[in-house]
Amino acid sequence: MRRLLHHYCKTMLLDSFLPLQTKSKDTTEGDSSSSSLTPQWKFDVFLSFRGEDTRYNFTDHLYNALLQRGINTFIDNDLARGEDISGELLKTIEDSRISVIVFSENYASSKWCLDELVKILECKESKKQLVWPIFYKVDPSDVRNQRGSFGEAIVQHEHKFKDDIEKVNRWRVALSKAADLSGSHFFDGYESKFIHEVVEEISVKVLRRTYLNVAKHPVGIQRRHQCVEELLGVGENDVRMVGIWGIGGIGKTTLAKAIYNSNADKFEASYFMYNVREHSTMVGGLVQLQQSFLSEIMGKKTLAVVNVDRGINVIKERVRNKKVLLILDDVNQLDQLNNLAGGCDWFGSGSRIIITTRDKHLLDVHQVHSIYEVEGLDFDEALELLSWNAFKRNVPLDDYMELAEHAVNNAQRLPLALTILGSHLCGRSIEKWKAALESYKRVPNKDIQGILKISYDGLDYSEKEVFLDIACFLKGRNMDYVKQILESCDLDPVIGIEVLKEKALITITKWSHGIEIIWMHDFLEELGKEIVHQESPTEPGKRSRLWFHEDVYHVLTENTIKLKAS
Repeated sequence: MRRLLHHYCKTMLLDSFLPLQTKSKDTTEGDSSSSSLTPQWKFDVFLSFRGEDTRYNFTDHLYNALLQRGINTFIDNDLARGEDISGELLKTIEDSRISVIVFSENYASSKWCLDELVKILECKESKKQLVWPIFYKVDPSDVRNQRGSFGEAIVQHEHKFKDDIEKVNRWRVALSKAADLSGSHFFDGYESKFIHEVVEEISVKVLRRTYLNVAKHPVGIQRRHQCVEELLGVGENDVRMVGIWGIGGIGKTTLAKAIYNSNADKFEASYFMYNVREHSTMVGGLVQLQQSFLSEIMGKKTLAVVNVDRGINVIKERVRNKKVLLILDDVNQLDQLNNLAGGCDWFGSGSRIIITTRDKHLLDVHQVHSIYEVEGLDFDEALELLSWNAFKRNVPLDDYMELAEHAVNNAQRLPLALTILGSHLCGRSIEKWKAALESYKRVPNKDIQGILKISYDGLDYSEKEVFLDIACFLKGRNMDYVKQILESCDLDPVIGIEVLKEKALITITKWSHGIEIIWMHDFLEELGKEIVHQESPTEPGKRSRLWFHEDVYHVLTENTIKLKAS
C-alpha cells in the first residue's frame, strides 16, 4: 500500500504542470457504404453462345447443370434478336462475375456474339472478371488465327462492314485474345462427363471469388486502403510481406478485407486466414490452418497434413511456383508466422502476404518489408461513423449534435468503440444519451473491454504491472519521470515500456524540446482501472492500486488496508 500512496501523492503534485495533449484534425470524407469495397454481382455466370449451334443441346445442358450446382447463371433466351446488341444485355455482362464463352462452328458468323465477346474482354480488363472459353468441337487455333469457319465468317463481315473495318478488326483481336485464355476443349466423348468437369471447375472459381463483407459503414477505409496499396506494390515480381499493425478495435481486419477484395483477382489463388491467434490455441490448430490454406490454394476439398513440420514442406512444395495473396489475420505469436508463412521463398513470384497484428515486435522479428500503422479516425470521420450507427444517416440529428460530439470524444475515434456506442445509443432519448455518456466515464463498455483485454492477457507479470501503473497513474507523464517511478517499484521500465509500445498499448509522443510523453488510449486506461477494481469491487483497501481520491480517503480514515502476510 505504501507503493500506491507513493504513486498517488507524486502524480497529484504534477497535475497542474502537464498540459493536455492535442492533435490537429485532418478532415477526410468517409464512405457511407461498402459498395465501393465489395463488388456486387447480379449473376455468377454469363453464357455467350451461338443459338443455332448449341441452344437446344450442349449449352442448355450446361446451363441446367450450373443451376443445379447453385450457380446463378444468365442465358439469353430471346430468339428474336435485333441487329445490334441491347444495352440491357451489355449491362448483364458487366454484372456477371464469370463469362463462359461457348465457341462453336458458327459462333463467329454472328455479329451479336462477336459484340458480346468484345464486351466480355473489356470487362475482364476493367472489372477483373473471369473469362472461361469452351471450345466445342472446334480447334482453338482456328479461333486464334481465324481459320476454317471462323476465317470464312470474318471475311464475310469484312465485306458487309467495309465502311467500318475497325469493328471487324476489334472482333479479330477479341477472337485471338479469347483463344489464348485457359479453358476447356471438347471434340468427342461423353458430353455429360465433360459438362460435370466444367461445372466443378467453375464452382471452385466462383467460391474463390466470393468477396468478403468489409463493414456495414466502412468510413475512412478508402484513404487507409490507398496507403497499404502503395506498400504492397501489387504487379511487381518480388515476393513481399506487409504488416498492418494497431490496437484492438482500430480496424485492422476491416482494412485487410478491403485489400483482399480489391486484389484477389490479380493472383492465381487468394486466401484470407481469419483469427489465427484463436485457432492456433486449439489442439492441432496450426496443422488445421496449414491444411485449410493448402486446400483453398490447391482447390482440393481435403488435403492431409500430419504435423506442422510436414505442413511447412507441403506448403513450400505446392505454393512456391504460385502467385498467391495470403492474409494472416490477428497473429500474436512468432510460431504462427514461422509455420504459416516462414519466408518469402515459400511463395511464387509476385506473391503478397499481409499480416494483421497488435504486436509490432512480431513484424520486426519476422522482417516484413513494411508496416502500416492503423491510426484512429479523424474527428469528422468518427462523427460520421457514430452517426451511421446511431441515426442511420451520415450526420447527427440537430438536437443531438453536441451529445454526438461528446460521444466521439469519449470513444477517442476508435472505430470499434464508435460502432458499439452508436449502436447502443440508437433510438434513445436525449436524456438517455446524457445518462449513458455519463456512465461511460466510470464503467467501460464490456464488449469493448473484452477485445482490448486480449492484448493485456498476452503480457507477462512484470509487463502487466507496468501497464496497470501507467493506466492508473502515469498516462500523460514525462518518460523520464515514468521510468523513475517504475524503477522505484523494482520494475524494468525499458523492457516494459518497449513491449507495451510494440503491442500498441501505449504510444510515445514527442513534445517541444524533445520531451517524450507516454500516452494511452482512454479505453485502455479504463480497462486497466477496471482490472484493478475487480480485484476487490466492494473494498478499496484490498486493491493493489488506488487513484480515486474518495477511495484513498476511505482507506486512510477507515484503516481498511489489507496487507498480505509475509
